[in-house]
Amino acid sequence: MDFILWLIAVILVIAGIVAIFRRQVIWGIVLIIVGLLVGPGGVSIFH
Repeated sequence: MDFILWLIAVILVIAGIVAIFRRQVIWGIVLIIVGLLVGPGGVSIFH
């Protein structure tokens, strides 16, 4: 389960970075924050 959460978090953060490079700054910041919240290293919303 931790690996799946980590994988989802990585995908969200990468998608956020890509969104920022595409000039969608707000959407990119939201994706990065959600990725950090979901990840097992951060404050996971599932624990």
